[in-house]
Amino acid sequence: MIEKKNVRKTCTVEHTTTMYGPEAFFFLQVTDTEAKYYKYLGFIIVFIRIFSYCTSSSCIVNTMLRRFYSSSIKSNLQTLSVIKNQELIKTVPYIGGEFISANGPKFGVTNPFDGTTLTDVTATSESQLSIAFENTATSFEAFKKTTPRWRSRLLRKLNDAILANADDLAKLMTLENGKPLADSLGEVKYGASFMEWFSEEAPRLNGEIIYSSDPRKRIYAYRVPVGAVGILTPWNFPLAMITRKLGAAIAAGCTTIIKPAAETPLTALAFAKICEDVGVPAGVVNIVPVEYERTPEFGTRYCESPHLRKISFTGSTKIGKLLYQQSASTVKKMSMELGGNSPFVVSNKINDLEKAVDGLIAAKFRSSGQTCVCVNRVYLHDAIYDDFVKLLLEKLKRNTRLGPGMDPSVTHGPLIHERALNKVAGLVDDAISKGAQVLLGGKKRPDLGPNFYDLTVLGDVTPEMKIYETEIFGPVASLIRYSGSMESLLLQANRNSEDVGLAAYVFSDDVKECRIAQEGLDFGMVGINTGLISEAALPFGGVRCSGFGREGSVYGIDEYTVVKSIVEHV
Repeated sequence: MIEKKNVRKTCTVEHTTTMYGPEAFFFLQVTDTEAKYYKYLGFIIVFIRIFSYCTSSSCIVNTMLRRFYSSSIKSNLQTLSVIKNQELIKTVPYIGGEFISANGPKFGVTNPFDGTTLTDVTATSESQLSIAFENTATSFEAFKKTTPRWRSRLLRKLNDAILANADDLAKLMTLENGKPLADSLGEVKYGASFMEWFSEEAPRLNGEIIYSSDPRKRIYAYRVPVGAVGILTPWNFPLAMITRKLGAAIAAGCTTIIKPAAETPLTALAFAKICEDVGVPAGVVNIVPVEYERTPEFGTRYCESPHLRKISFTGSTKIGKLLYQQSASTVKKMSMELGGNSPFVVSNKINDLEKAVDGLIAAKFRSSGQTCVCVNRVYLHDAIYDDFVKLLLEKLKRNTRLGPGMDPSVTHGPLIHERALNKVAGLVDDAISKGAQVLLGGKKRPDLGPNFYDLTVLGDVTPEMKIYETEIFGPVASLIRYSGSMESLLLQANRNSEDVGLAAYVFSDDVKECRIAQEGLDFGMVGINTGLISEAALPFGGVRCSGFGREGSVYGIDEYTVVKSIVEHV
């Protein structure tokens, strides 16, 4: 029963799989007026459903219903008004512990679902960036003197505060990134886990005593924070890519200046508000949003700034190489988590084919394929190829649904923007023109929104196709047959035109094959009989042109420290 007063509360309509369909599911924070709206909307939907089943115009009516429902979702759930704590919505830079109001240039933050502008964000000016660099370096002098135990408690507070705001952070993330709400909630918890993890690592910053060849001397080696750190993060994980770096930086005693992606600055600025509320000292976390067009300029400023002693970057291999080159003049310490071209191998020595299929769906299609560890090339042994493909198509057709991320029944949202959409479409079209078979999907979906692309499975993919060599960053699985041994396949799986080596996956129930794979695959991370590898305990990172350094795990904090040696004459 809904109370007769205009307060925000939960209105839940139980999900049903009857003929009324997924449109009957809502889980929102609503007012009385909104509740009445959804009540009448539900009656209309049920009536139309019944009418469609009783007439020959079912197809037409269902099409009208989808459009009506989509319009309803757009008008009521796709705005920032769904954020319960409006204090989390910030649109200006966060520098020196303050949100800086200014009349500088603004840039729009777009909802990938429908292309509408959620809000405008004030871009950080050149002078503000200079102030932020200086502030980050100045704040470091005080912050490095805090104790590891104190920083541990601070990280624990951040973990708790992130989880306390999980619903709002997830909604904000879905609005500006497009990923389904369940994925966003998962990212919030994943992001918080790095704060928890590094709260436990902070007190373990130990040193050692090294015995000198001279009996009158003692050598002490211990780790100290590297200094002020510049952090550059992508749009695909707008919270977790910040916390994975920031958790380690704070644990080590470093201060930070963070440039979030132009596509997703709102999640980063909401996190800044959480830092302010928790009591993170001024200058320890600075967040400087900037429009897409000026991003290269900001990257150069980061690399050339004498105030920053380290750069941590997650993004493409092309940009990583450029930043590496630009940092040469200041000889910065760097961490690079760059692009990938992940192979997924299924051996004929696999007993549970369904487990392998589920592993592929998780490793390929989560976030609509927009992660750096998503599968690009799927190598299937001839002996299991047909059965694997049949089961894969059945599961994708039965268990997935494209649509607006704010709809709880949706499993996959849009791509981030038109550039991403056109890249994916171009790769698929090229593959088809060179002989690839479309087993599922293979086209844009403008009926759902401007940035949707079908979950797609391509068969008979060959090395001559661009999609074989290119990081897809979209919902396309490229299937490749093989018939030889695991050893011979690894030579093929290791080769790619960009010489990247981030993640790889192998499914086999033969222990020897698994050992051959984990030792023979030249990748930073290898999943054996699992498609989900990411967690705070994992040393995350690649080899070759996929970058260097590790994030998360016991090794993550080392990236933000340097070894200091003391020689004492006694």
